[in-house]
Amino acid sequence: MTMRNLLFIAATCAFLPMVAQQTKQFKIVKQLPITSVKDQNRSGTCWAYATLGYFESEILRRTGKTYDLCEMFVVNKDYMDCATHYVRMHGYSQISEGGSCDDVLEVIRQHGICPEDAMPAPGSLTGDSLANFKVFFPELERTVRSIVKEGAKEPTPLWKDNVQALIEMYVGRCPETFTYDGKSYTPRSFADQLGLDFDDYVSLTSFTHHSLNKWFIIEAPYKWRLKPSYNIPIDQLMEVLDQALDAGYTVAWGGDVSGDFTRTGLAMLPDGVIPTQQMRQEQFDDWRFTYDHVMLIYGKAVDEQGKPYYLVKNSWGKSGDYQGIWYMSRDYMTLNTTYLFLNKNALPRNLREALKVHAF
Repeated sequence: MTMRNLLFIAATCAFLPMVAQQTKQFKIVKQLPITSVKDQNRSGTCWAYATLGYFESEILRRTGKTYDLCEMFVVNKDYMDCATHYVRMHGYSQISEGGSCDDVLEVIRQHGICPEDAMPAPGSLTGDSLANFKVFFPELERTVRSIVKEGAKEPTPLWKDNVQALIEMYVGRCPETFTYDGKSYTPRSFADQLGLDFDDYVSLTSFTHHSLNKWFIIEAPYKWRLKPSYNIPIDQLMEVLDQALDAGYTVAWGGDVSGDFTRTGLAMLPDGVIPTQQMRQEQFDDWRFTYDHVMLIYGKAVDEQGKPYYLVKNSWGKSGDYQGIWYMSRDYMTLNTTYLFLNKNALPRNLREALKVHAF
């Protein structure tokens, strides 16, 4: 298998090859409450699983309540939004399984959300109990691309109905109303009662091909919504992460898992590699660094030598040596983070003020 093949597999959030490695022992320094580990199975929907897991942890922090929010509701709405964007762009856009935290945030803002058991299981009409996009997504991609024909003066008729029907056949139909804990809800009213302010969330990044302390749109294939991130030095970004965790806030992480990221539950750089701002930029520009996965950071740990790590919840089921949890070294995080998505109230006051002054 070529390196290009491996990068493609990682880009769809699929499993990487098994790497034999001795289980490391860790001492937990900080561990925040999270909901259970989920399994995205054969679908490139890590962005939906991780971000909903993040919002579930935010609800836990704010209200103490545990929810299991429906990933396929988000996927259904987001893929339709993506197809609409593609048509509006006359085909000069991307249809992809991948996405970002911004997709989940915008879906909830625009469409609401429902609990897991309010919607049919993914693939229920095709006989699969877990999400399996092996047949679905190539068919969706072909269908959407056929809408914008070369030389056409308008898109093909009834394309929205056709695309929505295809999505629902494989992913399930989003409910218009449902009952939860004895009360009747719409997806919009259910989202409104979760106890979150969806205007509280921001994305931070760190690259030098754009000005620091400014907003910019990260040039990554799976960020088709073109939502901006605020650009700060990498040392400051890592300080923000540490301070947020110390203050009791979990953080959603988008970054690269195509390199030193194992199936065993470890992500760490080779000995002697010291990540720098310049190294990050070089790897981003020459494609060694990709944005190919989203997960949830919820704590800190140290290994036997006292080296700092982060506790990260993945969406590959209870796989690996730590039952679906990954230990990611601070060096790995420094080098391979594309963006952090978090509550703006977790930011230092001076950074919160800067975001207001330099509003996008």
